[in-house]
Order: sequence, then structure tokens, then C-alpha cells
Amino acid sequence: MRVAYVDTSALIALAFGEPDSLTVANRLRSFDRLESSNLLEAEFRAACRREGFRFDPRCLADIHWLLPDRPLASEIGAVLDIGYLRGADLWHLATALFAATRPRDMAFLTLDLRQQAVARELGFRVWLIFDSLNFQLVVV
Repeated sequence: MRVAYVDTSALIALAFGEPDSLTVANRLRSFDRLESSNLLEAEFRAACRREGFRFDPRCLADIHWLLPDRPLASEIGAVLDIGYLRGADLWHLATALFAATRPRDMAFLTLDLRQQAVARELGFRVWLIFDSLNFQLVVV
């Protein structure tokens, strides 16, 4: 089963019709299961409000919510040992670590370059942005 953890940035690119949103949509469809922290809903809905988009719950219908049943201190520590991330980016990576039996078996889908770098160091397969004007997204 192909599983991917989805950061908010990937869904926002799709929902707001950002460049290569079709590529993002195709990549999301290539996975059997999409997972995320329920923080994604708050971030996504806030972005919709900020940009004047009407929130459509169907945008989140395929996400399987990860709800840790314990503090993520060890996962947060592992992420911070690699490098600094803002709180929400840190939480998404910590939650992905919580869910992943082996990080190399899960893709981490984000358009945030710093988050990508830390995810890659943690062993996740990540999307890489090659060119900021004509970017291509690939899983490695």
C-alpha cells in the first residue's frame, strides 16, 4: 500500500489552483492512502478564509486523520535534532513519524523547502522542487 502524509501546503496548492496544481492532484491520486494530522483542517480552513475561498469539506474527504494518543516528545525531539521548523511544520513531521513504522515506507508531501529537507533527513520520501518558476514535483 502506497501511503503519504500530506502537509497543508500541498492541499492549498491544489485548492487555490496554484501552478502545477494538476501535477499535485495526480500525485495525490497515486497513493492508496493519504494521512495527516487534524491540524491540517484548521490550517486549510484558515487559508480559505484568508484568501476568500469558500471551504468545501470534500477537499478533506480522502484524508485519514492521525490522532496521537500520547505526547509526541520523542518525535518532536527527533525532528528538532535535524533542524529547526516552525510549530505547525514541526507538528506535521512529528505526527508523520508517529504514524510511520519506517519513514522510508511513507512519502511526505509538502511544498515547503525547509520541511522537505528535514523530512528527507528523517528518511521520508519527499517531493522536490527543482525550479521555482517551472517546478516539477517528484517522489524520491
